[in-house]
Amino acid sequence: EKVGSGCPYIIQLLDWFELPDSFVVVMERPGASQDLLQLLLQQKFLCEEMARWLFRQVLEAVRHCTACGVLHRDIKPENLLVDTESGQLKLIDFGCGTFLQERAFTRFAEWLWSCGRQGRQLGRSLLPVTGAFCLLSPECEHLIRWCLSKHPADRPALEQILCHPWVLG
Repeated sequence: EKVGSGCPYIIQLLDWFELPDSFVVVMERPGASQDLLQLLLQQKFLCEEMARWLFRQVLEAVRHCTACGVLHRDIKPENLLVDTESGQLKLIDFGCGTFLQERAFTRFAEWLWSCGRQGRQLGRSLLPVTGAFCLLSPECEHLIRWCLSKHPADRPALEQILCHPWVLG
């Protein structure tokens, strides 16, 4: 509910109902789309421009979630729907999501999903989008290496990624 409107890169929640033993969630159904994993398996690789376009959309979705106080915690190709005609992306499946907190996530389930880093740092979670192509530019390679830094404190925060030369293109 917190992120379900105001961002074209996030699947829209239309309605929900509580039943005695479960919930029924009614979501937007995009037209001709497939998840990013299917797209990558079909196309084998993406040109750098297409990867940048998709990555920017993921960043905007994450920026919106963060502004709404939500951490998705499961950003991966299977949770990114791509419209096959327009290339517009939608972040789906908030089942592992949680509310942002200032302190580090420390409980086991939190550690498993957030790798012990602060929720405001993206670290490795966005890399499936950028790692899916070949013939990397130096700027792209730099961003990937930075995001894959061994120590979480050395990884870029969302705002640093948004300002990276490769992202700005």
